[in-house]
Amino acid sequence: MLFQNDKLSVRLLEQKDSSLIVKWLSDPIILEFYEGRDNAFDLEKVQEKFYNRENGVVCCIVEFDNIPIGYIQYYPLGNEERNSYGYADVSDVIYGMDQFIGEAVYWNNGIGTLLVNSMVSFLVEQNDADRVVMDPQIWNERAIRCYEKCGFKKVKLLPKNELHEGEYRDCWLIEYIN
Repeated sequence: MLFQNDKLSVRLLEQKDSSLIVKWLSDPIILEFYEGRDNAFDLEKVQEKFYNRENGVVCCIVEFDNIPIGYIQYYPLGNEERNSYGYADVSDVIYGMDQFIGEAVYWNNGIGTLLVNSMVSFLVEQNDADRVVMDPQIWNERAIRCYEKCGFKKVKLLPKNELHEGEYRDCWLIEYIN
């Protein structure tokens, strides 16, 4: 287990979790916000995207009351992202993170806020992060409100940054500065 905060815990992704990821990423309710409803995952696609990664991405399962409810990943920001986000000349330790709660019954209960706050604390305390960044799509207002509650600030607009449901969508670059 990477960390626990009250009823929330985050652990490394295991092979046995592949069926959970398939379940979550084939659900149109979840896909509307993560990956897109036109991009459902099967077992092969989950294996390809979430396992055997060599790019520094740490893949994790989120549990609440010992029940797997979501996914979170974090990674040191690479040169490509540093350049596109405007951090090319910044020497800070910068991590990116992405997450979703895959069980919609757990939405709107403060768990996302607890998760984001807990992961930011973990990255700052255990990985010496100076900044943590994310790039949510600008229309995802619920997620952005959650991130702002956790201390993230909008830094800049990233036009046509992410392909979602057949079109490139604008995103916000948001950051938490330690």
